[in-house]
Amino acid sequence: MVGPERKHPLTVGTIFWDMSAEPIATFESSLDEVGVELVRTTADEFASTLSPLLDAPTVGTSLPFETVSLPDSVETDPSIADLEAAATGVTAAGYGIADYGSVIIQGGTDGEEPVSLYADEHVAVVAASDVLPDMDATFDQLAEDIRNGVGQSIIATGPSATADMGSLVTGAHGPMDVTVVLLEDK
Repeated sequence: MVGPERKHPLTVGTIFWDMSAEPIATFESSLDEVGVELVRTTADEFASTLSPLLDAPTVGTSLPFETVSLPDSVETDPSIADLEAAATGVTAAGYGIADYGSVIIQGGTDGEEPVSLYADEHVAVVAASDVLPDMDATFDQLAEDIRNGVGQSIIATGPSATADMGSLVTGAHGPMDVTVVLLEDK
């Protein structure tokens, strides 16, 4: 299956990303290796899939998908106090990186970065068609994003972890748990 058309920065014309099942299977395996649960859903099942993943209080940012949205219980204009109190933060991921099990959180005026970092659990929603196979494709896409004025992006791989002071500690600089919701038909 051929995925969405994307302009490649080093060629004249258009290339198509290979959206076969292989990148998705690799993405799922890579997420598992870094301790991240992958939950697959369709637009029709999104609300019932997302609901059990949300521990209150929940903060989030608007999702860029026409067919799905966050429930009313999610605070989408959080204050600093809301961010500090949040148990779950929900954001869209601009895309996923299959080889690493990473998601790209694109910064913007909605506050994607703090929503993805403050809460103990981060739920990232990514469209299956936005899972890129590897870092080469990701850097090509990041370069295009910069040219198009997207701004900053965070490459997030798994829960926050550090061993700076001895044994491994999770959640020191970000979420302790991460779940990726793969939207199969945005």
